[in-house]
Amino acid sequence: MEGPDACQHASCWGKGLFVIGRQNKVDGRAMNDKLVTLIGGGGFVGRYVAQALLATGARVRIAQRDPRQAFFLKPLGGLGQTQFVGADVTKPETIAHAVQGSDVVVNLVGVLAGDFQRVQALGAQTVAQAAAKAGVGALVHVSAIGADPASASAYGKSKGQGEAAVLEAFPNATILRPSIVFGQEDQFVNRFAGMIAKAPVVPVLRAGAKFQPVFVGNVADAVVAAAADPETFGGQTLELGGPDIITMGNLIRWIAKTIGRNPSIIELPDFAGALIAKAGFLPGAPITKDQWTMLQSDNIVTGTDGLAAFGIEATPLSTVAPGWLVRFRKAGRFGRRAETHAEVPVA
Repeated sequence: MEGPDACQHASCWGKGLFVIGRQNKVDGRAMNDKLVTLIGGGGFVGRYVAQALLATGARVRIAQRDPRQAFFLKPLGGLGQTQFVGADVTKPETIAHAVQGSDVVVNLVGVLAGDFQRVQALGAQTVAQAAAKAGVGALVHVSAIGADPASASAYGKSKGQGEAAVLEAFPNATILRPSIVFGQEDQFVNRFAGMIAKAPVVPVLRAGAKFQPVFVGNVADAVVAAAADPETFGGQTLELGGPDIITMGNLIRWIAKTIGRNPSIIELPDFAGALIAKAGFLPGAPITKDQWTMLQSDNIVTGTDGLAAFGIEATPLSTVAPGWLVRFRKAGRFGRRAETHAEVPVA
């Protein structure tokens, strides 16, 4: 089978269909046989980083609370190339154990709800301090656009505090700030596609809010590039965004066209969105007051363009997402296909 319905990627592994669509090959020869510990390596972004590193010949240690949940990564490496260890950023002794003997440490831990301060601020500090004490050569910290200790959002504030703590403990760390990350297993594009597939009416909060979605494969390549060259990228903060800036409203419309659906899309006024956020729930798409606060600011690259700095060509959403969004069509892969090559309307 050809076209967007086919798996045209390097491999299809893991839970369901694990699709990798990397279009850039970062020169990672400097990583050959180095031990890279990925804190949170079995998560959405982490699994792509693991594959990208394994392809360079690096040895990868996956460190997370339940390492068994990352065992699906085993087939991606050679015999003994992948290690697994239990670790929790809220338990410093487990992180200290996990980073021992590492050449590089990558912190990928983040939460969208819960105790932001404990995980994203203090947890980031714990990882950086452990890496420094263990004599690790390079540290890559994956943060987010909007990270700011002065942010009105608890999420953005904790991310900003985490960055500051990382640089204090490990001044030569590289900080990467991606915009919304999209990919086969994401909880952004897929969440909206699920809503559109089920509901005849789709309300849109902050329809004019701007995003610069970045492909998870590009983020993985950026992590490898930063890890491979700390002399160039150490101490820098780089933002990662895709080639297109998209409004929330246009994104919803594009997804609907791509999956062959025609719901009534209602752009809610801000006062209605604020009330929904205060209540804390929108049917089918939970939103908290803090998430509403984050939506008041555009999620786009305003600092150093990291992908350009690394020499990575950004992958458009429209070139890869249709391949996995087929499952949201009325008849799945046999459903309507006319709009699968539609361009995403840019802001």
